[in-house]
Amino acid sequence: MSNKENTLTICMNALEDLKAQNICSLDISKTSNFADWLIVATATSSTHARAVSDKVIEAIKENNHSIMGIEGKENAEWVLIDGGEVVVNIMLSDTRDFYDLEGLWGAYS
Repeated sequence: MSNKENTLTICMNALEDLKAQNICSLDISKTSNFADWLIVATATSSTHARAVSDKVIEAIKENNHSIMGIEGKENAEWVLIDGGEVVVNIMLSDTRDFYDLEGLWGAYS
């Protein structure tokens, strides 16, 4: 298993463990210069988004992978975790619907 796939699997498992909803992974390697995978998941509340993001961050670190940055944990409407080749977006439902990242990136992947 390559490092990319491993990071993707680590993130997907962490999201599933804390019951993130509508988890979607997009291969953006051919159209992006910042990541190979984009993951989008829905949290049921800001508290849930923080808990899910903490789990993803913990799982990445436990597996000796790097985190390049974390944005949005304060209000937790949209938490972005930059894991280098994998970028995880944990969003509240209304925020996810508004920004439609799957539609945006799906058109290019």
